[in-house]
Amino acid sequence: MTGYQIALIKGDGIGPELTETTLKVLEAVQNKFNLNLNIVEVEAGDKCFKKRGVALPEDTVETIKSSDVCLKGPVGETAADVIVKLRLMFDLYANIRPVKAYPSVPSMRSDIDFIFVRENTEGVYRGLEFFMSPDVTVCLRVITRKGSERIAKKAFEVARRRNKKKRVTSVHKANVMRITCGLFAETCRKIAKQYPDITFDEQYVDATAMRIIKAPQDFDVIVTTNMFGDILSDEAAQLVGGLGMAPGANIGDDFALFEPVHGSAPSRVGKHTANPCSMILASKMMFDWLGEQHDDSKCVAAAEAIENAVVATLNKGVTIPDFGGKAKTMEVGEAIAEEIMGKSLG
Repeated sequence: MTGYQIALIKGDGIGPELTETTLKVLEAVQNKFNLNLNIVEVEAGDKCFKKRGVALPEDTVETIKSSDVCLKGPVGETAADVIVKLRLMFDLYANIRPVKAYPSVPSMRSDIDFIFVRENTEGVYRGLEFFMSPDVTVCLRVITRKGSERIAKKAFEVARRRNKKKRVTSVHKANVMRITCGLFAETCRKIAKQYPDITFDEQYVDATAMRIIKAPQDFDVIVTTNMFGDILSDEAAQLVGGLGMAPGANIGDDFALFEPVHGSAPSRVGKHTANPCSMILASKMMFDWLGEQHDDSKCVAAAEAIENAVVATLNKGVTIPDFGGKAKTMEVGEAIAEEIMGKSLG
């Protein structure tokens, strides 16, 4: 029987609560589909930094390298020393962030269903900053043809697999940043010609910020640069219930890391009211990727079962107080696990 090793970072703040809840769901799909999952916990983040003096220890990196995939909870103040480093270290150049309306969740429209394909290793988000003088600082925005080509190709492949509107929208600001955004825009146009079955259009980032609010149902796949993608995807998440409904994937050619998009929310620690759907849906994306990467129908079925169970649970009104429900974090996860196992009393 094929097995998978999952390196697990619990994270900080509400991270351990979300992780323990998600583990209930992983246990359910493991039992349901006879998956051989070896989940290995590794240290990283604020707590690790206080304990060991480093946010991302070498032994953690080595365990991740020997694993098939990594699942990560939200990290606190040391996030840049963890997730940004891991993205660069493993060349996880594609950040995939779905924006989808689910039942019983406050959403602007019920038909919102689009996805961000964000370049994940370049741009200002990489943090290449320095002082020109005590009063002048500079941040380098590096955009390469290689980085633009591969993220554009990823966006068109995602649009083709989704088989919905089959449309890719390139988002940039080439009318102002004529060289960096100009290269990105030019490259996207070039790659678009290789996908005649996919509709291609372009928008300036400020116009996109407005149109995401005005007509989110019109989008299918948005491809953009690192910082633009980070900001726009957080904005879009608010249309479908907030960041608690926002999973994310960091994908390279041979490895991937999955996580909730939001931060560690220290003010909510111990209240057990955090929405676990972000990390549970991130695990769904993890099984999608494993299924595709290894041609494993069991993983594909596990991914489908997780999302179906989330929908069924939300349809029954089992949700957190933020959405008008009464369930605690773990209770939501347990209900989703029961749906997967077919044990719901609903």
